[in-house]
Amino acid sequence: MTPPTLPRWPVALSVAAAVLTIGMKAAAYAATGSAGLLADALESVVNLLAAVTAYLSLWYAAKPADPGHTYGHEKIEYFSSGLEGVLIVLAGAGTAAFATRRLVHPEPLRDLEVGTLIAVAAAGVNLAVARVLLYYGRKTRSIVLEADGEHLMADVWTTGGVLAGLGLVALTGYAELDSVVAAAVGLHITWTGVGLVRRSFDGLMDHALPAADQEVIRRVIGEALPPGAAFHALRTRQAGSRRFAEFHLLVDGDWSVREAHLLAHRVADALAAAVPGLEVVTHVEPVDEGGSWEWEYLKQLGEPEGPDGR
Repeated sequence: MTPPTLPRWPVALSVAAAVLTIGMKAAAYAATGSAGLLADALESVVNLLAAVTAYLSLWYAAKPADPGHTYGHEKIEYFSSGLEGVLIVLAGAGTAAFATRRLVHPEPLRDLEVGTLIAVAAAGVNLAVARVLLYYGRKTRSIVLEADGEHLMADVWTTGGVLAGLGLVALTGYAELDSVVAAAVGLHITWTGVGLVRRSFDGLMDHALPAADQEVIRRVIGEALPPGAAFHALRTRQAGSRRFAEFHLLVDGDWSVREAHLLAHRVADALAAAVPGLEVVTHVEPVDEGGSWEWEYLKQLGEPEGPDGR
């Protein structure tokens, strides 16, 4: 099956936004000398690296299966999102470290109004592009698009925190508050990156589909089976935007190959209608044969030890 083509233009938009906001935030830092705005500008550099990586990974994931990659190339999306998560962690840790240093060695701030206006405009650019990425990421189930969107949203939160810090500085006159807020934002960014790394690790480890998706799959299979037939040993996984399900289809041992084959196709068609994009593999076995019920294997998969496998 040919993998779905994921849109790459949202990531190209992210690359353009990163280039634009790097210049805007650098100008804001130059105008104010704010530690928070410098950290914000550095995060946009990370955004640019991450967006370029995401674009390349989507290009590679779209390649069709070949003799060396018979299941396709989609898993590179998890590598890309994991790398993006690591970059976010580094950006967050770097932000917190720089803010701590500036707290110990404070420097006076200047022209806060100009820097604030530039930073607000940059946050608006990132917010708009992040919403586009998250929309298409969820629509296509692409962890790369979602990761890039989450990254830009983390950047928006960074800018918001920095602006809050600058507002407190303007109200109170305590320049140290700029560094305190920047450190707190850095910790928040780090936590966002850790979450992305964890999701990527789950994908590379062939983590099962969410329980709600598995319940739908089990229900649809059960409804499509005729009396006397059963199923068990359901296994699921996801690679990029593609989802997979494998299970044993247990039928009357006296059925012909043709009858079992037609039933397997009916079940696969029902699943495709209920769970779009799901690729199904079935293994047909005689329901009345003892060897079809490998209890230890079923126990490993969390299957109940019942005669119907449901």
